[in-house]
Amino acid sequence: MAKKRYSAEQIIQLLREVEIHTSEGKTISQASRQIGVTEQTYYRWRKEYGGLNTGQTKRLKNLEKENSRLKRLVADLSLDNAALKDFASGNL
Repeated sequence: MAKKRYSAEQIIQLLREVEIHTSEGKTISQASRQIGVTEQTYYRWRKEYGGLNTGQTKRLKNLEKENSRLKRLVADLSLDNAALKDFASGNL
């Protein structure tokens, strides 16, 4: 069975649907089954996106992208720094 990929906006919409179903008296298990995900996936999504709205999710995604870019830059600079220290100490 192929995995489905949901955008952050779609996940927030699905979380709202589950809230509606649970307010109608359905259990979390039944509501998550109705939106087409497992109960475990629902809880994982709720943990990550629970209190966010769509504008905040776009900001979160941009911040995560920027964070990964900065981590790559730090790793590259650390390698360059280590190579220059080795060269300066004459270990090459």
